[in-house]
Amino acid sequence: MKKSNIYLALVTVLILSFTNANAQISKAEIRATGLTCSMCSNAINKQLKAMPEVANVETDLNTNTFTVTLKENTAINPIVFKESVEKAGFFIGSLVLTSKSNTLKNDNYILIDDKNIDSEEVTFQVLDKGYVTDKEFKKLSKSLKKVATYAVNNEDDFHIKVLN
Repeated sequence: MKKSNIYLALVTVLILSFTNANAQISKAEIRATGLTCSMCSNAINKQLKAMPEVANVETDLNTNTFTVTLKENTAINPIVFKESVEKAGFFIGSLVLTSKSNTLKNDNYILIDDKNIDSEEVTFQVLDKGYVTDKEFKKLSKSLKKVATYAVNNEDDFHIKVLN
């Protein structure tokens, strides 16, 4: 096993051990930015598949989207996806997660809308810096200036918008 894979596994375990924001996420849709060729997508694909929680990764080269299916009952933190994409040399333009609705009761998930969650499974987008494009973050910063925690940019908090 390569040293980089061992390092990635160790970092993942440490992050999962020391954070309260772990969620039972079943699927992640990651739109990456900065890709110019199939080798770029291959680098991200390899990083995502190296995560022990990942069951499958599907890649759409037209939209630079990676659909990551996680193993059942996997508790994982959204920051792990960000770090994997950045380790490959790219950035997240959008991160949409599907998880059990009780995940959103975690103190580290801050709903920015008052959408009523009435299903067992929920799909939501992470809106923090590093999980959206810089242009989108600037727009969000203006529209969410009343949300005091959004401007702080605490990596332990995840500001989310429910999509379903």
